[in-house]
Amino acid sequence: MQALQLFGDRDLRLSEIEAPPAPGAGEVQVRIRAVGLNFIDVWGFRGMAFAKRKMPLIVGAEAAGIIESVGEGVADLAPGDRVVPYGAMTCGRCRACREGRDNLCEDVSGVMGFHLDGFSREHVTMPARLVVKVPDGVSDTDAACAGIAFGTVQHMLFDNARLEPGESVLIHAGGSGIGTAAIRMAKAIGCTVYTTVGDDEKGRKAVELGADHVINYRTERFEGEVRRLTKRKGVDVVFEHVGADTWNGSLLCLKRGGRLVTCGSTSGVSATMNLMQLFQQQYRITGSFGCSLANIRQALDKMAAGIRPVVDTVYPLADFAQGLERLESRRVFGKILVSL
Repeated sequence: MQALQLFGDRDLRLSEIEAPPAPGAGEVQVRIRAVGLNFIDVWGFRGMAFAKRKMPLIVGAEAAGIIESVGEGVADLAPGDRVVPYGAMTCGRCRACREGRDNLCEDVSGVMGFHLDGFSREHVTMPARLVVKVPDGVSDTDAACAGIAFGTVQHMLFDNARLEPGESVLIHAGGSGIGTAAIRMAKAIGCTVYTTVGDDEKGRKAVELGADHVINYRTERFEGEVRRLTKRKGVDVVFEHVGADTWNGSLLCLKRGGRLVTCGSTSGVSATMNLMQLFQQQYRITGSFGCSLANIRQALDKMAAGIRPVVDTVYPLADFAQGLERLESRRVFGKILVSL
């Protein structure tokens, strides 16, 4: 079967590899139909895996597909079911897994497509407990945005930031895959959305998505604009995933007792901060990584209800590297996907 493998930094090759074994007890075999691209793929492409990994490595951390066969003991899934596979190989036994906090697994083997072979291949065999059924009416390309993009936003905004209807939220990089999803989810519960973008065209599109206030960070200091627009009160929540370039400005945008939730550091992994400001203003800062299986179900339900991903481009599998380069350039509005 065909698979897209990373042989070294920025060295992606479309290869012919052996098909996976038939599913064993408690397993399913999935025919992959679409793969979503994310910055975790860019990090892996650049060689920033932060852990040892064996090359060549099949890339792709987020996907959707259809079950072709099931192993012994699998009762709630059947051939023909469309599914989203979970993006990490969790143990299923530790307390976190038993409690549904899958992204806090104490014995996780690794992230698919980053430490372990990922989803950019025709077939994958994996535990049935790690796939989520796709509701009717949700396309394969939309479903392929649930495992990381939509699931991450669901976890950040509602599990961690505890965003409530009517609150205000600053969403950085409103043209990104998770930024566009965050705008739609926040507006769906009646929040006031402030967002940053890198050019006026993205700003126009963000307004069309529902953003109330758009700030071009290349021409304006976003923290000053947020303070001005909120009459120096600040926002309830900051959705942060840019990192070093925006960190301290993001803190200045919070109202006293505000919540900042962060899942990324695309502009740099290290930042300094004013600790006196932190405790005097009583900020609540939460790190967030990935999502749970429950978050993926919640994300898919939202898609079925009409909160759909914004898709920038869909490439064929052979052009995966071109998609990564487009994502890396930030010349995108929404998600980049690959179809198989």
